[in-house]
Amino acid sequence: MVYRFVVLSDEDESFAREFEFLDSQSLLDFHNTLQEELEFDRSQIASFFMATESWEKEEEFTLFDMGAGSSTMENAVLEEIIFRKNQKLLYVFDFFNDRALYVEYVGEFKEEDDKEYPTCINSKGLPPKQVTFGGVSRKKYNNLVVTDDDDDDVVVDEDVVDDDIFFEGEDEDDLSEFDSIENSDEEEEE
Repeated sequence: MVYRFVVLSDEDESFAREFEFLDSQSLLDFHNTLQEELEFDRSQIASFFMATESWEKEEEFTLFDMGAGSSTMENAVLEEIIFRKNQKLLYVFDFFNDRALYVEYVGEFKEEDDKEYPTCINSKGLPPKQVTFGGVSRKKYNNLVVTDDDDDDVVVDEDVVDDDIFFEGEDEDDLSEFDSIENSDEEEEE
């Protein structure tokens, strides 16, 4: 039997993929197919989760044996974990930002002799970026505008300034003369 799945993203409504797998294939086959189709970096960790009707995570299937009764993608054969139509899975591909693809089983079909499985039968839209840095807080700084004037003025939208901006690497200036705000205030008063 062939199992068909639809894969969606909550980040972009135009993204959709449809895949067909043999019922004897595993979640590891599904993972590898997703990685290849979406051109993801295979060195990043990922997991599948069985999900409730409201997309809440249940049992996890990991890439590697994590011990203590964990289930691996390799041992999760589709015909053993898919029990009903519209069964849902989450494919978490960015653990640091808890980003996932929404996978839904939509039905089973007869295997076609001349077709190779797994296969992507429908592809729409661009896939989400695999890893984002800064998550939601990254969006807070979209209103920073740096002008290219000779005076090197920086125009900043005061509503989006955050005190927790850190500079790293070569851009870091030596600010040792400003040991504290109090010292700066005392110098201005004199």
